Amino acid sequence: MKRRILYAGAGFLAGVLGLWTAWGLYVDYTTERVQYDRVAHFDGIELRRYPATIAVSTTASSGDEAFRRLFRYISGNNTLGEKVSMTTPVAMEGETIPMTAPVTSSQVPEGVTMSFYLPADYDYEDAPEPLDDLVSLELVGPRNLAVLSFSGWASSKTVDAKEDELLRTLESHGIEPTGEPFFMGYDDPWTPPFMRENEVAVSIS
Repeated sequence: MKRRILYAGAGFLAGVLGLWTAWGLYVDYTTERVQYDRVAHFDGIELRRYPATIAVSTTASSGDEAFRRLFRYISGNNTLGEKVSMTTPVAMEGETIPMTAPVTSSQVPEGVTMSFYLPADYDYEDAPEPLDDLVSLELVGPRNLAVLSFSGWASSKTVDAKEDELLRTLESHGIEPTGEPFFMGYDDPWTPPFMRENEVAVSIS
């Protein structure tokens, strides 16, 4: 009897893990990514060339607040009242939080700056303008980035360590950054830790 219960429990956990993994694969497959050209690769660092992209950005006191503002924008809080597809990564400078991919963010004196990138079929001239005065559209790039990838949960401690590793490696190769490092996340909060894709990046000349 105990053996049956153990088998049943193991089967249940395996099923949950399978569904969890399938969800992570589905989100990754159905979410558009910002495209780039790979220029070089050394010591775990990838040098990439990104085309000009449109970012919707905000600066807030916390990552959660910044994320909510940007999510309202892509949910229809814009001049066209239309929903905008989520892309990855999300960029963030500052604290790290679970989010859809990608987000970019950075630490600034006012708090946390977070950016979502609009899908490639939008032009800067006709992209929907935010209705929230604290949210803005900007044309980013083209630009060159040095990127270090890692998996698992992106805690602030881990991100700080990876940013230090990125800067040390670039210094050892005589490559000088032209800005501050930032985080790029590719996964929603429900993606399994072993499938999570994270990156730290910095602009280079």
